[in-house]
Order: sequence, then structure tokens, then C-alpha cells
Amino acid sequence: MAQRIRALSGRRSWLLLIAACAAAAVAFVLAWSLALSGLQASLDQQLVLTGRAVETEISRFRSLPDVAGEDARIAAALTDPSAHEAASRYLKRVVDHSGASELYLLDATGVTIAASNWATLGSFVGQDYGFRPYFRDAMVTGRGQFYAIGVTTGLPGYFLATRISAGRVDGVMVVKVDLRPLQDTWREAGLAMALADADGVVFLSGRPDWSYRALRPLSADTLARLAQQRTYDGIDLTRTAPLLASGELAASAFAFGPLHPRLIVLDQSGWHLLAAAPTAPALASATGWAMGAALVALVLMASAMVLHQRRQLTTLRLRQNEVLEARVTERTAALAREIDARRQAEIDLRAAQQGLIHSEKMAALGRMSTAIVHEISQPLAAMEATLAAAELTLPKTDTTTAPRLDTVRGLIRRMQRTTKHLKSFGRKEPGDRVLVDLTPVIISALELVTPRARAVGVTPIFVPPPLPLTIMAGPVRMEQVLVNLLLNALDAVENRPNPQITLRATQMSRMACLTVTDNGSGIASEDLSRVTEPFFTTKSTGESLGLGLSISRTILGEFGGELALAAAPGGGTEVRVSLPLVARANLPAQQAAE
Repeated sequence: MAQRIRALSGRRSWLLLIAACAAAAVAFVLAWSLALSGLQASLDQQLVLTGRAVETEISRFRSLPDVAGEDARIAAALTDPSAHEAASRYLKRVVDHSGASELYLLDATGVTIAASNWATLGSFVGQDYGFRPYFRDAMVTGRGQFYAIGVTTGLPGYFLATRISAGRVDGVMVVKVDLRPLQDTWREAGLAMALADADGVVFLSGRPDWSYRALRPLSADTLARLAQQRTYDGIDLTRTAPLLASGELAASAFAFGPLHPRLIVLDQSGWHLLAAAPTAPALASATGWAMGAALVALVLMASAMVLHQRRQLTTLRLRQNEVLEARVTERTAALAREIDARRQAEIDLRAAQQGLIHSEKMAALGRMSTAIVHEISQPLAAMEATLAAAELTLPKTDTTTAPRLDTVRGLIRRMQRTTKHLKSFGRKEPGDRVLVDLTPVIISALELVTPRARAVGVTPIFVPPPLPLTIMAGPVRMEQVLVNLLLNALDAVENRPNPQITLRATQMSRMACLTVTDNGSGIASEDLSRVTEPFFTTKSTGESLGLGLSISRTILGEFGGELALAAAPGGGTEVRVSLPLVARANLPAQQAAE
């Protein structure tokens, strides 16, 4: 038993050691990657800011040759040797005000004829700079730029040249910009920063040992060209090894260990901007994280072993708690189901009560409809008989009254048909269906609502279908549906500016579609699903019973159709009625003949 305990203890010790080493390795890799990424991001940001500083410093003087060359004294100096001194004095004043290093004027051969330093020992006047690339580029393209060590002063600078003309005589105005203040700033800040030309030769650096060293090996042609142009006059570019060759930069001595380089190329000049930072802090940070991770892994593993032993002691208690919690959960679920059942029963009860209320209202409406039909049927019949008798007594020469009496009799018959349908609707009678052309029904409905439309001040627009739309329906009930929809539209546009109502009949696939569109105030989105319910109305109390759309939907349902309401695109309401079309060829011969 003791040997088993010692073996188990030894195994746990090895597990602790392996876990600590693994945690240290993972932490070191992650910390080193993060530190190196942060170092690279910092260097990239430093390169961007430094690149902008270099471009800003050069941009300060980029327009100076153009501005200085516009002066009349410069133009005179190109054609009159006696004006050279006046031009030099002018250039001296420009340099004093602009802060440039030197400003001088070359003739068409590259010889200096006026310079800001004309009165000093190192005067450029009389010097031939025709071999410089900036002079040749300016004469050919109009502009030139070049960084080099001055052959007269021995001081480096950036030369910006612009071709100027005085009549047919050309010359080149050159400004020399001293970029060494940037180098001094880098050195004071202790930055490992370097600026190299397009050939990769460092000419400004925050570290003295990097100056005038190539970033990579230079070809023989490049060395010959630099020597011919006297770019770095008096400096042997082959005396030192290239800065980035064979990892020399990473292995070079620095105050805080090896350097990590980053390099970008400036867009306008093609110069290379190099920045480097020591990796020792990142290495120290990664090592610290690795040691911390190893320590944390040891503590966690040891704590896990202790907790494992305690878990074994509390397993029985946990099992008892699980049984108790399972019973509590089961009882809670049963109570929840009981509560849900009671809530659903309450909802069903309320729905049943509302249904009974609506059923009672519909029954009362049926009884009232029957009584109303009974009361007005006899007066209508008496009126029709009276009109018939009056028609018989009319003289044959009266051609005006008879048509009017026929119109009134037609309206009375229409009222009789409507009351008959209302009686049928109150008794739940489906009514007979016949073959109906929708266009006459629509025209008749429009005629019925004409008085109401005149009172509102609108003329409904009817867009007839290109072809007849034939359906199986009751013409009177179909007319009642359209009248209800048109009256609702008239109520919606009443007192509205520029009221408009459009009734459009179209065919979509095998369905006849009737669309009634108005530009009224519209129906709220939350009420669209309820407007077809019995006794629901959006009008003021007393104006409507809320039965028009409900009855219309019931009638259309008997015809196999549907009723849908939506908001009109330009505002208002759009009511769409869809009914199945019936082709005459598909009907029985007797019915088609009818």
C-alpha cells in the first residue's frame, strides 16, 4: 500500500512538472508573438509618422524655385550678366525669409550665374553643376530632385530644381534643403532610424555607424553611376558591409540587445525609410510570462489534486442533493403545467364569451333585418303598383315622364331585390348563383353611390377590364359588396383635400381581381386584421355598426372569393377582392345559353 502511494505521488510530481513546462512553452510563444506584433506595429507607426515628417519638410520648399523664378531680376540675370549681382541679392533675401539652405540660378549649360551665398568663400557662382541629375532632369522634364553631398561645400542636402525661361533663354532655379535637423532629432531621441536613397544608400541616420552604408549589396553599375554623379563625393561606399546583409542589423550591438528592423518605401521619391527597435524587452516580457504561466500551472495542478480528493469525499452529498433537486424540479414543472393549463382555460373562456356576445348580436341583427324587410316590402309593392297605374294614365304624347317612371320602378325593384337578399342573409340562406359579368354589376354599384359621391365632392374612377370577367355569383349580393366598399372609400376621403377613388378590374391568372383604392387617412396597421370582424369599426361612435366588411367577406366566401385590405402605396387604403373566373365553354349547355 505504501509503495502504491509513493508511486502515485511520483506520477503526480511528473504530471506537475510536465504541465508547468507545457504552460511555460505556450505562454512564451504567445507572449513573444504578441510582443513582436506590438513591436512591429509601433515601428510601422513610427515609420508612417517619420515618412510624413520627411515629406512635410521637403514640401515646404518644393514650390520655392517656382516662386523665386517668377521675379523679374531672375529673368534679367538669364539674359544680362550685369544683373547677376542683383539676382544674387534677391536670392539671399529669399533664403533668409524661407529658411532654405541655399538658392541659386544655373544657366542653360549648368554654370551658376547667381546664388544666395555669392558673397561667401564657398560661393556657388561660377561653379559648373551640369553633371548633376537634378539639372539634366529639370532641363528635360521641367523639374528635378536629387540628394547628394555638395561638391563645393561638402555638406549633404536635397536639391529641388525647376526650369525657368526668359524669352528663348532657359535656366534652372535650384534650392538646397538641409535635412540634417531630422537626423539630429532622431539621435537626440535615441531612435534607430535611417533614410536611404532609391539605390539603398543611407544618407540620414539616428545612428552614426549606419551613415553612408548600403542597405543591400550595390551592383557595379550603380557604384559607377553614383561616382559619375558625385552623389557621395569623397566617401567609399564599399568600405563597410551592407546594413541588412546576412542579418548584420539583427546581430549588431545595441544598448538593449539585437534589433528588429522594419522598412518602407516612400511613394514620391522612392527613398527607403528604416526603423529598428531592440527585441530584448520583448524577450524579457515573454520570459516573464512563461515563468508566471509555469507557476500558475503548478498552483492550479496542485489545487486540482486537492480538489479531486475533496470531490471524492463529497460525492455522496452531491448525489443526495441531485435527487432532492430532481424532485423539486419535477414538482416545479408540474406546477408550471397546471398554471399554464389554467391560463389557457381562462383565455378559452374569454374567447367563448366574446363569441357568444357576437353570436347574440348577429342573431339580433337577423331579427331586426326580418322585421325591417317585412315593414318596407308592402310599401314598396304599393309604390310599384301606383307607378304602374300612373303609367297607364299617361297620354301617349308624353315622352318625358314615362322613362322617368321606368327608372323609378327599376329602383323600386332593386330595393325589393336588396330587401329579399337581406331577408335571405338574416335566415342564413346561401342564395342561388348564376353566371355574372362583373362590368354591369360594377356600373350599377357606381350609379347607386353617385348621390353620396356628389355630396363628398369626388367622382370615382372606373378602370374596366380589357376582357369580360365572368364569375358564378349572385348579382345583387355582388353589387351589395361593391356598394359597401365604395361607401367605405367615400367615408374615408370625406373632408380630405383632392379626394380620389379608383375601382380597377383586372384578371390575374384564373382569378378576377377588383381593387378599390382611396387616398384617405388609411387604417392603422394594428387594426387591419380586425376590420372584417362583426361590429368592429374605426369610425366615430354612432356612424357605423361595423358590419359592412363582415357581411361583404361572408358573401364573397359563399362565392369562393376572398377580401384583403392593405395600405395604399401613396397613402390611404387598398381593398382587393379576388373571385374565381368561370369560362363559358366549361359550363353546361343550358346554363351557358342562359
